[in-house]
Amino acid sequence: MRFRHPDGSTVHLAYCTNVHPAESLGGVLAQLRDHCEPVRRRLGRDRLGIGLWLAADAARALDSDPSALRALRAELDRRGLEVVTLNGFPYEGFGAEEVKYRVYRPDWADPERLEHTTALARVLAGLLPDDVTEGSISTLPLAWRTAAHDTVPHEKALRTLAERLDALEELTGRSIRIGLEPEPGCVVETTHDALAPLSAIAHHRIGICVDTCHLATSFEDPHTALDAFTAAGVPVVKSQLSAALHAEHPHLPEVRTALAAFDEPRFLHQTRTATAAGLRGTDDLGEALGGDTLPDASPWRAHFHVPLHAAPAAPLTSTLPVLKAALTRMVGGPHPLTRHLEVETYTWQALPPELRPRGRTQLADGIAAELTLARDLLTDLGLKELP
Repeated sequence: MRFRHPDGSTVHLAYCTNVHPAESLGGVLAQLRDHCEPVRRRLGRDRLGIGLWLAADAARALDSDPSALRALRAELDRRGLEVVTLNGFPYEGFGAEEVKYRVYRPDWADPERLEHTTALARVLAGLLPDDVTEGSISTLPLAWRTAAHDTVPHEKALRTLAERLDALEELTGRSIRIGLEPEPGCVVETTHDALAPLSAIAHHRIGICVDTCHLATSFEDPHTALDAFTAAGVPVVKSQLSAALHAEHPHLPEVRTALAAFDEPRFLHQTRTATAAGLRGTDDLGEALGGDTLPDASPWRAHFHVPLHAAPAAPLTSTLPVLKAALTRMVGGPHPLTRHLEVETYTWQALPPELRPRGRTQLADGIAAELTLARDLLTDLGLKELP
């Protein structure tokens, strides 16, 4: 979906396909047929943007075979789909029964992360619509915090990537940028954590991906965070529009019971609370619920991407207000801070059983409802939806 900003530039809105697990190129093609095109039809659109997630095997297949890449581009066109952004964070196995800490490997100290991201950039350059010259890729925020204490290897790899992206633009005329995606528990968890390495790299192709669920989980104020990036000259390459799980009164038994329904085995649900001494947290929701590990005098937020249009039932809610504030700052001003927006609710099948979609039809309805909400927020900010 495309929108005209009041300054005349085009803002792209997509939804991320990591909600549809697929490891192979064949699986990706099936996603387009079984999920993405039905969502487009529900929205009554001739064209729908998707934030494509390509697992390592699929990325290698496309990067090594120009005919396969052309075939994917043709299939996108045939189904009324377009790609301007990729989710390069998960490497493989995102649809596994247990993902947890695996999603942070390989990290940016491992040469495979550099090679994978380089392959994604080449693929994206070949998938961009004919009238679009700029693409974006979100990526791991260096490493999980216990995996590395020295960020020099990470920064060296990102500088090498920036040089490769410069060469790619010279070759193709397509500008691909990379956004580190701060996430709780990682080396880069907050705005403050991001500023030092990104300032050290100091390259216009390497910037930030603002995930509004992660921002909220870390209790960051969106305006303060985005102002800090602007002041430091760090580009906001893209933003993932998402909402975290919020518990206002975590000391109450009924609140803990409600939270426990979201403690599931597939994904890590880092949980945070803001105290007078600073941010406190656990790596997972179950750990927070299991005793007095986390102070419960103040609200808790958990890294659980809940559907944008459907906040959990009381006594829980979501951090949708943080998303709205971030979006206002990012695209509500005289010029957009970013032109690539991606709805990223990958946890539909991890919701408590009674909230999960039953089959493809309900999932497509839910994704369409999220995109409708995002569309309405953008038009309320003065952007005009384009055909």
